[in-house]
Amino acid sequence: MSEPVTFESLDLSPAILKAVEEQGYKTPSEIQAQCIPLLLERKDVLGLAQTGTGKTAAFALPLLNNIDPATKQPQILVLTPTRELAIQVAEAFEQYAKYTKGVEVLALYGGQSYGIQLSALRRGAQIIVATPGRLIDHINRKTIDLSQLKALVLDEADEMLRMGFIEDVENIMEKTPENKQTCLFSATMPKQIQSICNKYLDNPEQVHISARNSTVSTVEQVFWRSTVHKNKAIVRFLEAEDYDGAIVFVRTRNDTVQLAELLEREGFSAAPLNGDMNQQARERTVDRLKSGLVDIVIATDVAARGLDVERLSLVINYDIPQDSEAYVHRIGRTGRAGRTGKAILFVKGNERYLLRNIMRHTKSEIAEVELPDAKTVEQKRIAALQAKLTNALEHKDITFFNEVAVDLAQKLELSPEDLAGALLALAQESSPLKVEEIKRERRERDDRKGRDGRDGQRNERGGERRGRERGERGDRGNRNSSQTPMDTYRIDVGRDHGVQVKNIVGAIANEADISSKFIGDIRLFNEHSTVQLPKDMPADVLGHFKNVFICKRPMNMVKSTHPADQAGGGQERGFRGERNDRGNRGEGKRSFRDNRGGDRKPRRDGERGERKERRPVSFTA
Repeated sequence: MSEPVTFESLDLSPAILKAVEEQGYKTPSEIQAQCIPLLLERKDVLGLAQTGTGKTAAFALPLLNNIDPATKQPQILVLTPTRELAIQVAEAFEQYAKYTKGVEVLALYGGQSYGIQLSALRRGAQIIVATPGRLIDHINRKTIDLSQLKALVLDEADEMLRMGFIEDVENIMEKTPENKQTCLFSATMPKQIQSICNKYLDNPEQVHISARNSTVSTVEQVFWRSTVHKNKAIVRFLEAEDYDGAIVFVRTRNDTVQLAELLEREGFSAAPLNGDMNQQARERTVDRLKSGLVDIVIATDVAARGLDVERLSLVINYDIPQDSEAYVHRIGRTGRAGRTGKAILFVKGNERYLLRNIMRHTKSEIAEVELPDAKTVEQKRIAALQAKLTNALEHKDITFFNEVAVDLAQKLELSPEDLAGALLALAQESSPLKVEEIKRERRERDDRKGRDGRDGQRNERGGERRGRERGERGDRGNRNSSQTPMDTYRIDVGRDHGVQVKNIVGAIANEADISSKFIGDIRLFNEHSTVQLPKDMPADVLGHFKNVFICKRPMNMVKSTHPADQAGGGQERGFRGERNDRGNRGEGKRSFRDNRGGDRKPRRDGERGERKERRPVSFTA
């Protein structure tokens, strides 16, 4: 019988092992146990693994082990599709390199000052974690030297393909030394990614980790069909549920702050956790949650990645995730190591298709629950008051207060019961024991019909029919959410402003935590562009996009009703699908296939000059 694999048995340096132990890692995950020995031997690796399997440590630990701290030039380059992931991977490298002297880590991504990045490059960072667009800018400016590069990692390669970065990736790879070590990680293996493997990887070792499609068995999963404003509902659920620590997932960074402020006003101990916070602030928030100084954190998906706090027993999906895999990661924050937990999912009427997608993906039934009624909350408040009174009687000297109470009762001619009632009323003014029922909002027509599933099936078929009417026939086979109804939105940035498809995809994916697979057709016009997003996007998200900048211009996103935006046109450029209008072959048109059909490279008609005019995307939300 073979000995179990441990980090100590993987020939990592003592400094790295000390950092790993400090992170609380006990034994390597499956992908770590397989990849670390291969990468330590400087072999090329092709890893097929979902997000959340521990792949960052699988490549970071061995590549860091092979680094030469004395060489003040980039030796490891990691390419990621989003700035959030770049920040996350860079922070992981910093944690693993904590006791390895002389190692510097730098994240390069759009939206950050060039001055900060140039200063760090001059100091000699050996580990670079970058998004393709910003790295291309540094290469063109000749502000980065990759001649000493020893290892290159493509992280979430299929996501980079979906976001339109694959040309930049190949351009970068052409400018790196031929004798470097290369490893590529991807959840899926479309033909274009396979082509990159064949072209750039040298006889790679393949590591395939099966997808984790089932949710945690120790987590009770329920959903609530929205009947009142979600702000009122979350206060009700947090008052009614028994939990030690809780995490609430929202869609945007702004939402984390606003909801945390709301809960603080309602008397809860809450704090935001988002990607705009620096590492020190995030660590402080997590430490406060662990120690019990904060009971509730409101977080985005990206900010909560890797969060493992033992006292978390409740997860609330305030905003339903567009991606079913994100739901699995969210509820995985609780129910760990044999502990039990509960996950509550808020579902609006027009989001029922997302609920069905989640249940299909997780192969589990999610039961419906009603909003806790006033009586339930009253009983919780009375029980809390009883606990406080018991604690006071056990630990405090109340002799003086007894004397005051007797004196007051005599002067006011009150019975002990009336006096006690009056004092309770005064003491509970901020959180009264008596709770009023919340007036239900009028449900959408779709929700008022029968709950036997027939209406949902008709809506789903209707969504497919509308999709065909939009000309999405060519895209039906390659979009993961082919049954997702779409709306067309117009933004005030177009081809004349230097915008590219990937700029729009990156802004939407980063700012709203919307997976790129749920971003539909993008069309570039001279003065504006259009993008298809899931139907009935929340008003707060739409409002947030009005303040997001692309190419130094505000998006000013609005739902489009203009006929020219809905139909195909000669000046359009499709992001998804081979061709949205097979009979229309306009000049300057470029289309991308997504991850299941990406064997065709983008077509260009005299557009090579665009690369020289690339401008970084800036985010000023």
